[in-house]
Amino acid sequence: MPRPPAKPRSGGHKRPQKDHKKSGGDRPSGKPNDPVAALIKRMDQCPTAESLNNEVLMPVITAMEKVCSARGYVLNVYGDTANVVFSGDEEHAEAIYQIVDAYLDDQNDPD
Repeated sequence: MPRPPAKPRSGGHKRPQKDHKKSGGDRPSGKPNDPVAALIKRMDQCPTAESLNNEVLMPVITAMEKVCSARGYVLNVYGDTANVVFSGDEEHAEAIYQIVDAYLDDQNDPD
């Protein structure tokens, strides 16, 4: 017999937020079944930027696009040194890319 769906928690106490930053910015702890560690290992095996893009980055981005699109999300994820933006629209994606590219070019311009 299937279990009934779990009831959402409300009120009461909240779990404390964990600080996900690691000291020194090093790699994840290597816990068994750690998806971040597995992803880093797979990325480390790519000898070129092109293979990294084709074998790891594009599959991850494609998965994010499919999940976000199915849920109607417009997503902007930022880390300490990177941004990922999912707009759900091909034209928006191109426009966002052009804006970021121009910004980075401007930052590298010695003027």
